[in-house]
Amino acid sequence: MSPAIALRRAAAWLLRGAAGAGAGAPRAASSAALPGLGGALLSPARGLQGSEAAGFLGIWGGPAAGGSGGSWWFRCAASSVPRPGLLVEQLLVGGGRSFATGAAPEEVSFSPAAREADVSQPEKSVGTSDKTMLGDRSLKLVSGVCYLPHPDKEETGGEDAHFIWDEQAIGIADGVGGWASYGIDAGQYARDIMSNAVTAIEEEPKDSIDLTRVLEKAHSSTTVPGSSTACIIAITNQGIQAINLGDSGFIVIRDGCTLCRSPVQQHDFNFSYQLQSGNSSDLPNAAQVFKVPVASGDVIVAGTDGLFDNLYNNDITAVVVHATRAGLEPQVTAQKIAALARQRAQDKNRPTPFSTAAQDAGYRYYGGKLDDITVVVSYVTAFGNS
Repeated sequence: MSPAIALRRAAAWLLRGAAGAGAGAPRAASSAALPGLGGALLSPARGLQGSEAAGFLGIWGGPAAGGSGGSWWFRCAASSVPRPGLLVEQLLVGGGRSFATGAAPEEVSFSPAAREADVSQPEKSVGTSDKTMLGDRSLKLVSGVCYLPHPDKEETGGEDAHFIWDEQAIGIADGVGGWASYGIDAGQYARDIMSNAVTAIEEEPKDSIDLTRVLEKAHSSTTVPGSSTACIIAITNQGIQAINLGDSGFIVIRDGCTLCRSPVQQHDFNFSYQLQSGNSSDLPNAAQVFKVPVASGDVIVAGTDGLFDNLYNNDITAVVVHATRAGLEPQVTAQKIAALARQRAQDKNRPTPFSTAAQDAGYRYYGGKLDDITVVVSYVTAFGNS
């Protein structure tokens, strides 16, 4: 077992108040706040307020329209809070796939045929009937990025990394900070795996990038000590494809609504899947692969957990709507989203996705989580348009 994984598992075990408990004992609620994360204690009498604190509302679905036998769609209402193993909408084929924590499917497809209007759902679901889907590679990604290192890591440049490649692909990685206690630059692995991913993409056919192969090549080529999450997105003939391992991820926004959101992959609360040199941690084949039909005008927001731990889907969408209506460039939009995430990370008096997940896991935690924040915003644009 790697030092980073051992350290994080030990930390999670101690934070759960598991000392003295048997290995099979159920998790008990902890009365302690999570140290070093910038949050505040949550007293038992202090509940979450407002619509953002509604929590998990339910999951419903039915047979997929036009689908083969055994195909069903499900929609999760979770008040815009990302839950490990739950998607905003998921098409299950041939008896279904498990998204329990620790399990990853080979591929996830968001099917327009599975969508139905439902005015009662907390977030509007939009279809593709009002958009012209372009079958050839006539779409591109016009992208911008904002990176805000943790205030304590500004001198070293932080531990996140990213790339933007040829209006066709983007990537983000979040280095695991636990390596710093061993005198290792925790961001170098993230930077190297992103650099190696670009090299692998350049070796792919330009109109048919295999992201599974790209991630495998990037992982095998990254030999420095360390570990990180990884998320890579590319535009293809059919829309976008993406591959994600860990708690970085992406959201696709159309007409002010959440079209889809990648789920978090984690072994336990605050212990995400991660790549590492060799075979001593999670491997690329544990990553989830996504295919999402997109159209010109859609917006993709990718980020590390510093973004998604501190902003709900609705927060991100609101910034995107304002920015696109004002005609702002992707980089300015990314800056605005990152600034809001940093503001929420430093707010100890407001619920965040991280505080909600912490409370669900049995911790008394309130407020944001201060961390490196990387935001890549991509406008899906037709060729010939700026």
